[in-house]
Amino acid sequence: MSDPVTILVDADACPVKEEIYRVAQRYKAHVRVVSNSPFRVPVSERVKRVVVSDSFDAADDWIAENAGPRSVVITADILLAERCLKAGATVLAHNGKPFDLASIGSAVATRAIMEDLRAGMDGIGGGPPPFSKADRSRFLQSLDRIVVDLERAG
Repeated sequence: MSDPVTILVDADACPVKEEIYRVAQRYKAHVRVVSNSPFRVPVSERVKRVVVSDSFDAADDWIAENAGPRSVVITADILLAERCLKAGATVLAHNGKPFDLASIGSAVATRAIMEDLRAGMDGIGGGPPPFSKADRSRFLQSLDRIVVDLERAG
């Protein structure tokens, strides 16, 4: 029998924790909720809270170090996504959009360009679009499909 699928959650700004817990319970996957501060997590032997130091990138470092072929990383952080993909993990954004090796390079480049543009705008401008019900639904469907595929792959 292979190791269970483990879902690693970049939790500080994750709007889909409840959906993650539901999918994990359905497939008996393990969940690690990683953050710089404590979060409530369901009482379950498969769900663990991992509180790291508040040093810069401590949560990202923990996730990247623990990511592998039997893990799904949930993050909106493009640089963390890149590190986890290189470790063999499957990576999914909160809106259900997968990160993959074919597209991560352009995502990193776009991130750098946008960072430069924002730096020149002195706080003017928006941010990401509001999180919607469609995003939540797309995320749930994507996570479900990924966990099923990893379970089948054994």
